[in-house]
This record gives sequence, structure tokens and C-alpha cells, in this order.
Amino acid sequence: MGKPKKKDLPDLRHLRVPGAEITVRAAPKAARNAVVQAGEALKISVTAAPENGKATEAVRSLLAMAMGTAASNLELRRGATSRGKVFVYTGSG
Repeated sequence: MGKPKKKDLPDLRHLRVPGAEITVRAAPKAARNAVVQAGEALKISVTAAPENGKATEAVRSLLAMAMGTAASNLELRRGATSRGKVFVYTGSG
């Protein structure tokens, strides 16, 4: 499977608030990359395996693409080795 196109992702630009915490439930080794709004949290499925931080970086990249920002604007606050993750938006709105 190739990279997801921007048009296939939900518009999450409303999350670009400086200091905002974004709760994510990661699903590594999925069949395809996807972002789904599940209540207050986001469920992000990635094809990357959960080894050496590859899945976490894939989640960060996919979330950044859906938010329309650079991945460097998302800092992992909690959950480096778990499925439940919290990212903080460090950009300037």
C-alpha cells in the first residue's frame, strides 16, 4: 500500500492550537494507514511495525498530515512504547 492521500484523511486543522494535547490510540501493523475520530480520541492505524519507534513516527507523520502541519510540530508527551499516546502541538497555530 502506498502513502495515504491528503484527501483520504479527515481535516484535523482545528487541533492546531499551541499547547493542545491530542490523545491517540495507535494500531500498528494494520492493513492500511487511516485516521478515525473516536469520541475525544483519534484512532490512527499504521502499517509500520512497533519496533524501534517506527510505528510511533508513522503515527506522528500521519497525524501531522491530517492536521496540515509538519511532524516536527508534534511532540510525544506520553506513550512511547504503548498504544495510548498523547501528542502536544508545539506550532504557532
